[in-house]
Amino acid sequence: MSQHASLQGAKGIVIKRNVLKRFERVAILKKRGQWKEGERILGLRKTKPDV
Repeated sequence: MSQHASLQGAKGIVIKRNVLKRFERVAILKKRGQWKEGERILGLRKTKPDV
């Protein structure tokens, strides 16, 4: 059964997430120079997603 077109979300709207996955946080911290290869992955500092 398909969903009615009026119930589907707008395809052009991108929602900004405020919670990142661990690999996304590591990538941001690497780019900023705040995390180096071999450091702990658990207990990462808080990061805001890049806009």
